[in-house]
Amino acid sequence: QVHLVESGGGLVQPGGSLRLSCAASGSIYSMNSMGWYRQAPGKQRELVAILYSPRGTNYADSVKGRFTIARADAKNAVYLQMNDLQAEDTAVYYCNARGNSGTDYYDQERFESWGQGTQVTVSS
Repeated sequence: QVHLVESGGGLVQPGGSLRLSCAASGSIYSMNSMGWYRQAPGKQRELVAILYSPRGTNYADSVKGRFTIARADAKNAVYLQMNDLQAEDTAVYYCNARGNSGTDYYDQERFESWGQGTQVTVSS
């Protein structure tokens, strides 16, 4: 089982910045991607940013140029740097990870895990 722990949400004024962090733990044989999704009240969950292994990123059009997803120093960890935050960025942000669990090549299983969610509120 792969467990995700998120941190870094909070309240920020428009134009401000926040950094979200996510770390995965458990029996991870290989990681295919880690990313962030968000869900605002009354809306569907949407992709914000995703980081692929070994490389590659994808961002929602609404956050391009403002948000950056990158690997953290720890293994199987990422952060999302959010700059110039706007009211429409207010949502619960969820970390997502996809890959293969297991201890060796012969007992791999695909997994997809979600974090518990962290609230980001942009308001003056």
